Amino acid sequence: MRYFLNHIFEPIQNVYYDKTSGNGNMYQSTITIGAVILVTTMIKLFQRWVHDNEKITELNNITLTMELSGLRNQINPHFLFNMLNGIKALVRTDQEKAVIVIMKLSEFLRYQLYENNEEKILLKSEIIFLTNFLDLEKLRRDNLSVDISPSKDDPLISRSIFIPPNLFTTFVENAVKHSVNIAGDESYIKINIEVEKDKLYFTCINSIDPEYIPSKGKSNGLGLANIKRRLELLYSHSHSLEINVSEKEYNVKLIIPL
Repeated sequence: MRYFLNHIFEPIQNVYYDKTSGNGNMYQSTITIGAVILVTTMIKLFQRWVHDNEKITELNNITLTMELSGLRNQINPHFLFNMLNGIKALVRTDQEKAVIVIMKLSEFLRYQLYENNEEKILLKSEIIFLTNFLDLEKLRRDNLSVDISPSKDDPLISRSIFIPPNLFTTFVENAVKHSVNIAGDESYIKINIEVEKDKLYFTCINSIDPEYIPSKGKSNGLGLANIKRRLELLYSHSHSLEINVSEKEYNVKLIIPL
């Protein structure tokens, strides 16, 4: 800057400009510009540090809110009461099936209480959790059809793929809630998870009964808003979420980097 001013503007104003001082001015300019770059870089890094800390804090708060909300919605007395009643009935009619249901309920509760505290979990754990959750839901609804791909025995989930916990739970909960058919007709939930190169593709499709209107509570829609914000904080612009609703079907497509 100093070199530019001295060699362009000063000669115009002063015809007796001494060009022998150019080297000294060059050194001064280098020191000045170096100091400016150092200070502005420090300011920029500080701003980024503050911004990243704000994102981390907000992400932790949203994650905590979702975990508490999940515990309230899933591990509540009404849910456990229905499950235990179902097990009680099975003990009298089919003891082997009752044992299987108890094991699924145990795995379900263990995941919700312990594995949720981890920053990342195996994809296998998430699939097993969703499978147990939907299997338990099927006990309450005779006309619910569930299809999860890959299954727990698929080679895909034996790979060491890690994702944030409860990333798909909100979408599956919504699928369970909105797939209720008041006429008692067949309803369905289809979940598909694929991994290609460095991306994970999650799809959740469920049937809709146009005549069924879910109850509107304080938390209605909050879970979906939280997961959208959580995805933004986790992946910024590197993820894709599409939600399409038709008269008879609800379709969620999520793509995240691994």
